[in-house]
Amino acid sequence: MNLNKRLVFALSALALAGCAQSPDSELAQQYVDGEFGTILNRVDQVRSDSTRDYSKFAAQAEQVVVNSPSMAKNYEGLYQQLNDWVLQSGDPLELASYGVQAAQLGGGDSQGNVLFTGYFSPVMELRHEANEEFKYPVYSKPDCDTNCPTRAEIYAGALEGLGLELGYANNQIDPFIMEVQGSGFVHFQDDDTLEYFAYGGKNNRAYVSIGRVLIERGEVAREDMSLKAIKDWVLENEQDVVQELLEQNPSFVFFTPRDSAPVTGTAGIPLMPMASVAGDRSILPMGTPILAEVPLLNPDGSWSGVHQLRLLIVLDTGGAVKQNHLDLYHGMGARAGTEAGHYKHFGRVWKLGLENSPTQSPWALPPEKL
Repeated sequence: MNLNKRLVFALSALALAGCAQSPDSELAQQYVDGEFGTILNRVDQVRSDSTRDYSKFAAQAEQVVVNSPSMAKNYEGLYQQLNDWVLQSGDPLELASYGVQAAQLGGGDSQGNVLFTGYFSPVMELRHEANEEFKYPVYSKPDCDTNCPTRAEIYAGALEGLGLELGYANNQIDPFIMEVQGSGFVHFQDDDTLEYFAYGGKNNRAYVSIGRVLIERGEVAREDMSLKAIKDWVLENEQDVVQELLEQNPSFVFFTPRDSAPVTGTAGIPLMPMASVAGDRSILPMGTPILAEVPLLNPDGSWSGVHQLRLLIVLDTGGAVKQNHLDLYHGMGARAGTEAGHYKHFGRVWKLGLENSPTQSPWALPPEKL
């Protein structure tokens, strides 16, 4: 998602759904570390019996070093020590032997359970010119700041004739989902080209979760809410009913077309699936590596009963991602969207730092937040 510099996106299925989850073992909570008093808690050793997969860390770390000299200055030493640890050990109990320090996130329940949601880069089918099927326009931003039209007004034709149409979709839900994600890829059927639609601004209206609306109307049960549940509801209802639902969210996002390019996050770094996350930069500055017990899900979205220990890098942000909540990037396309849409589960997370370096004492909040 250049996903994208100024964008305050609702990037996760949870944000789209707008549903709060109560503690439940089916959501992968663990209660093994006792109570935590703060967001970041110093630990001398990381203890985890989860299976390990560190396979993507080196490639994601290289993207940071190559693309951002400022982040490389802060994090290259830590990345190198972590790479050495992966190759020579991988045992979390031995991190300290490589000079790596750890601070465990306290979790929303102060018992170490950090919420994982998921996001992805959609690929939307468009045509350059409208026809009977592809008739729903996707727009670039009009010349407005404080008095932009609402979603309902745009659907009613407020932007027609201004030359802002970037293409036409064959439904309204796909552009809506791309708005929620903040950006995405577009395949033009009429000339078989692929473009990247970056975030191009918004109409500065309040965001209303359509998932929450569906829950409040009794259309979808709270415990069943997901991106897939929303899509299923859309397919079961007539176009005018779907449009009425979408109009409950007056916020509207516009796009800027670019040549096909790697998906990047707020930090401007190409994102790798299952190797990068969006986080709250007030506790996890861009470039921060974390060790995380990521919950593994079954195809139907239920928790498999196990976690997997992964090294991830925080390279994105989001308006819905605060404190003990991380959004895991799943990749591009429909399959990634389905997988990301299932995520609303919990795992343990450790912020990592390197002694005698700019990242030492990871249990301390960034200076600007003290």
